[in-house]
Amino acid sequence: MKPPITTLAESLFLPQVYIAKPSDYPHSPSKLLLLLTGGTGVQSTNNQLQADKFASEGYLVLMPDQFDNDPAPNSVDMSKVEEQTSWLESIKMRTAEGVKAFLIDMWLARHTPEKVLPLLRKVIDSARDEFADAIANGGGIYGVGYCFGARYILLLSGEHADTVAWGQAAPKDEEEGALKKDPVIKAAAIAHGTMVTKEELEAVKVPTYIAAAENDPLFSEDEVITPGRRALEKNGVEHEVQMFQGVPHGFAVLGDYDDPKIKQSQAQAYGQMLGWIQGH
Repeated sequence: MKPPITTLAESLFLPQVYIAKPSDYPHSPSKLLLLLTGGTGVQSTNNQLQADKFASEGYLVLMPDQFDNDPAPNSVDMSKVEEQTSWLESIKMRTAEGVKAFLIDMWLARHTPEKVLPLLRKVIDSARDEFADAIANGGGIYGVGYCFGARYILLLSGEHADTVAWGQAAPKDEEEGALKKDPVIKAAAIAHGTMVTKEELEAVKVPTYIAAAENDPLFSEDEVITPGRRALEKNGVEHEVQMFQGVPHGFAVLGDYDDPKIKQSQAQAYGQMLGWIQGH
C-alpha cells in the first residue's frame, strides 16, 4: 500500500493542521477523520505517524494544533528513579518532577474548553468547505482522540447548546438552554481521556468506543467511566468500553515501547478504534 500524502497546513486552516490523505485521494473517495492528540501535539512524530496509519486505511485525517503552538511541557519519568540512585540525585529528580507538575498545571489552565473549542470550530468549519466530498462520503465527521484530545472528541460528540458546544458560557435561562445543537461527530473512538467529567461522558449521543487503563487516576473508572457508561445505556447510545490491565495512562498512543504488554495493548487498542469507526 502506498504511503499517505501528508502536509502541515498553515494558511488554509487556522490553527496549524497536520493533514494525512490516502495516496489515491481525491481520485478515490475518502472519509473525514478528526484526530485530536494528547499534550505532545501536532509536531510529535509519533502523533503524525498515528495520523498516517489512519490515512493508510482510507481516511482523510485532520490533526489540528489544538494547543496553538503551546504543547505540554515534558515530564520526568519517575520510574527511572531506581534504588541505586543517590539520595541527592533522587531529590533533584523529584524536585524537577514537582516543577514539571506545576508547569503542567499552568499549561492546563491555559488550555480550557473556552480556548480550545473555538480553535476546533475554525478547523471544522474550514473542513466542511474544503473537504465536503469526504464528509458527504462518510455521512459526517469521524472522531478519534487520545488523552487531552479524547475529552474534546467527547464534547463534540455530545448534544449541547450552541454556545457551550463552542466554548462559550452556558445559557443563563432554561428557555435559552433548551436550544441544543446536534453532535459534530458522527462516531467516536477515544483512549484514556484526561480531565473528562462524568457529565461530559453522560452527554454523548453518538456511537462511542472507549479504551481505558485499569486504575488510571486521570480517567477514573469509578468516578467517570462507570457512571458515564450507565448514562449511555440509559440513553440508548451505542458504546463499548474496554479496560486494559497492566498498562499505564497513555498506553494507546503510538510509540516505541520496551514493555511487550504495552506494545500489545497499543496495537490492540488501535485495531479496536479503527474497527469501531469503520463499522459506523
